[in-house]
Amino acid sequence: MKLTIDTTDRLDKALARFYPDAGRKQLAALIADGAVRVNGKHASKGDRVTVGDVVELAREPVSGTALRPAPDPDVPLTVLLEHTDLVAIAKPAGMPSQPLRAGELGTVANALAFRFPECVAIGDDPRDGGLVHRLDIGTSGVLVAARTPEAYRALRAAFGSGMVIKHYLAITDGRPAARECDAPLAQRGKRVVVDAAEGLPAYTEIAVEHAAPGHARVRCIARTGRMHQVRAHLAHVGSPISGDTLYGGAPLIGQNGFFLHALSITLPIGREPLVIEAAIPDRFTNALHTCALL
Repeated sequence: MKLTIDTTDRLDKALARFYPDAGRKQLAALIADGAVRVNGKHASKGDRVTVGDVVELAREPVSGTALRPAPDPDVPLTVLLEHTDLVAIAKPAGMPSQPLRAGELGTVANALAFRFPECVAIGDDPRDGGLVHRLDIGTSGVLVAARTPEAYRALRAAFGSGMVIKHYLAITDGRPAARECDAPLAQRGKRVVVDAAEGLPAYTEIAVEHAAPGHARVRCIARTGRMHQVRAHLAHVGSPISGDTLYGGAPLIGQNGFFLHALSITLPIGREPLVIEAAIPDRFTNALHTCALL
């Protein structure tokens, strides 16, 4: 497929004008896979294009229903709560929340599509599979999906208005120097950075539950839901999450990945708030022992 560019912009943004439903992540993946050429040369992330440039795509991005998660019976699904309007599951660390590409398997959304097929068509993004929020691949804990369009809209509105309360447990390098962080956050590639000019409002409460030489067990409460919010805020106050090398955390000897667990979520449903909790996984408990935090 050949495209002639009619504007000057970053390559992924220019492609988004031709494929508005494909999603920026899918377009970035095409570039990273070497499937995009500009004027005959392989494109790189961050390249800019100008009027008259010719862009060639080895394959076109998919959109619409083709992006919906396919049922995957091989993905384990730990259900914490099954309700007529929603389902809450315990996501393990290392599992993506949703697929990025058409036909991709092995995500929470794929497991939901098999166990709760009504979730497949629910969401603003066809890849959502009913999910009303997401957790990073390396984060474990409570993840919620809607089973009806009405529930999806209500829950998304609750998240957007700050009515949803999320408690996280983290192991940090050192002891956080602040009890809260309200630094505005902006995405820059794979990372999120503090940006007072262009960042979105974000607020995290920080409470040290136990401290030991070199590490701390920290409870964080977030009402906003920015990408990598807890990870970026803890790094900003001087105590990145242990193992979170993207934000300056040092790897734990004998342990893989970083240590952030979505311990509970409180939803404004019915007369009383609905609190859903996920047990601390064994890998997290083992790391707590390693850091003398139990």
